[in-house]
Formats: sequence, C-alpha cells, structure tokens
Amino acid sequence: MTAPAPKKVVLAYSGGLDTSIILKWLQTEYGCEVVTFTADLGQGEELEPARAKAELLGIRSENIHIEDLREEFVRDFVFPMFRANAVYEGLYLLGTSIARPLIAKRLAEIAAETGADAVAHGATGKGNDQVRFELGVAALNPALKVIAPWRLWDLTSRTKLLEFAEANQIPIAKDKRGEAPFSVDANLLHTSSEGKVLENPADEPPAYVWQRTVDPEEAPNTPEMVEIGFECGDAVSVNGERLSPAALLAKLNELGGKHGVGRLDLVENRFVGMKSRGAYETPGGTILLEAHRGIEQITLDAGAGHLKDSIMPRYAELIYNGFWFSPEREMLQALIDKSQEHVGGTVRVKLFKGSVRTVARWSDHSLYSEKHVTFEEDAGAYDQKDAEGFIRLNALRLRLVAVRNARAKG
Repeated sequence: MTAPAPKKVVLAYSGGLDTSIILKWLQTEYGCEVVTFTADLGQGEELEPARAKAELLGIRSENIHIEDLREEFVRDFVFPMFRANAVYEGLYLLGTSIARPLIAKRLAEIAAETGADAVAHGATGKGNDQVRFELGVAALNPALKVIAPWRLWDLTSRTKLLEFAEANQIPIAKDKRGEAPFSVDANLLHTSSEGKVLENPADEPPAYVWQRTVDPEEAPNTPEMVEIGFECGDAVSVNGERLSPAALLAKLNELGGKHGVGRLDLVENRFVGMKSRGAYETPGGTILLEAHRGIEQITLDAGAGHLKDSIMPRYAELIYNGFWFSPEREMLQALIDKSQEHVGGTVRVKLFKGSVRTVARWSDHSLYSEKHVTFEEDAGAYDQKDAEGFIRLNALRLRLVAVRNARAKG
C-alpha cells in the first residue's frame, strides 16, 4: 500500500539552490504545505536572504522560521561534548556531527508547533547527515514522516537540477551553473570542506579550501598567550573576560584562526560504510580541547580520568553516527558530567604557527601536591620505603607466572 502524501512538511532550509529545489519539489510532488526552518549556528552567512527566497517560492511569512541557535548550540551540545574530550578516530572534533541533533530537535519541535505531519532534509543518500537527522527525529517524535528527496527523486545530475530550477523559476546564482569546486558546511565550531577537488586523498588540499584559518607558515612570528577559565568542565572566560558560550567560542576562533590553529586533512570512515576525505578547520575547538585537558590534568583523579578516557571513543562514535538522543549517550553524559564537578581553574596556552600548547595551569580544586613530588626534602610528606611493599604486591602475580613458565620449560 502506498503511504499517504504528507499534508504539511517542515523543511530544513538553507536558502541555497539545492534546498530551494527541494522546497519546490515537495510542493509539486505532494501538493503539500511547506514550512521552512533555517538555523543560525554561527556559519557566518547572512540568513535573511533565505526568508526572501522562501517568500519568492510561495511560502507564507508565518511558515518561515529563521532562528539564532548559537548560544543553545554551544551551551547544550558543543560544551557537553567537550567535557568528554570527544575526538572521532583520534583526530576529528565532530564539528558537523554535533550540529545535526540540534537541527533535528528544532525540526521536530516546529512540526509539533505547526501541526506538520512530516519533516524533510537535503542530505544525500551517501552521507552521514541523513542518518543523524532521521535518528534524531525518530528519537524525539517517531510519528513524524521523514522525507529525503535525494533518495526519492529522479533529479540525479546537476544538469537535471538546474533544468528543474529553471522550469520552476528558482533563481540560480551564476557560480551554480558550473560544478562547485567543493562542498562546504560551517557552524560556530568548524568549517568542513568535502568533494570535487578534495576527492583524491593523494592531492594536497588547494590553499583556497581553507577559509577560517591563516596558513600556519604565514601566521605571526610571535607566540600569543591566552588564558582560559573553567567552571565544572566548561570554559567561562578568555583572558579574564567572562563570556557567554557562543561569544567565548567565537573569541577562540578569532585567536586560533589568526595563528593557523585547527587545520585537519582527514580520511574518515563514514557510518554508511565508505571512506571520505575532508578538510576541517576547528580553531576555537582545538584550543578548547587542549585547555580542557590541561585543567583536567590537575583537577581530575587518575581513576576518574582513565575511566573517562576509556569511554571517550565510544561516546565520540555515538555522536558521529547520529545517536545523540540515545539512552547510552545520555548515560555516558551523566558519567562524564559527574567527573567534571571539580574541573575548574585557569589554563594558559601558547598559540604559535598552527600549534596550541598548554604552558601553565592552576586551580583551587587542584589535586597536584608539590610537597609530595618534589626532588627536594619533602618534610615527611611521603615515605619512600612504602614503595617497596607496593612493588612487591604488584609483582607477585608476575613472579608466579615466571615460576610457572620456568617449570613448564623444565
């Protein structure tokens, strides 16, 4: 039985050519009402043109939603992730991955607010984003139908897309008539570039791919010191100035970008099974990760820190694969947040020629005891003779194994 056509659809809408084509396709394919949702996540683009484009395509003003989500994005998604020091496959700071659950959340909420029975997105059938959007919506409102036009329509080439746009009087920017050199996704945490000139991993990314950071070789010849204050695992100030989450990340982006910090050329494993090459820029996030690890070095107990590090790859994988709203991610988050209760203080980092390095850290919650580790007289703070029994007990099982092995050989 053919599923009934949706009556009202909330579309994740950028105002660009592809989502404008999707908007018109939804209207023509289903004859449905379309509600557009455009999120400002700090991508650095003027979003009001999306309103004008939607109106041009027949969307009523009350059905156009353009929202500034920068503070919510950093406070409720980026910061919790950074408490975990989450890094996918050892390198990737998950800049695109962590933005998708917030978009999915607002799609589901706007659908409820407007009485829509479906949502739609512009992710292709080859990528991770389709999974992230749809898992998020399924977790938040399983009754919603999800429409993924790239998996449904016959507009399978750039030529067909342009022909559809022209036939439906959708404005086409001149640079869209040719093949784009690469695809860009941006938000306050990072910039991601993929495809076209980047598809061959044997070729170095062209210089023009990098948009948020200066070439480290061209960065200032003088290092810059930056002090970052933390409370309960979250950064709260830069150089003594208390800032909101979004303003703080924007400040770190500015500082890191100036010094060429945060570039990454990565071939990663997509959840859907293929490998993908991307050029990522995460200047503020790279500084934040280094500083957070710096403050944890003196405030986090060894057992807690080692346990936290052991679960981090699983936590990062859950975010990458789209399971932000899963029970297991929420369980891990509770553990991570518990570990951060005393992670507060100040870290000084040095920015220089593409690198960021912790050079000092201090905290009222520090577990570091100079009198215990000093090479000078420790005034009885630590009895070195205690180490003998400690070593003998830990060596016991190794001695027993050695004896057993020698006996077996004999």
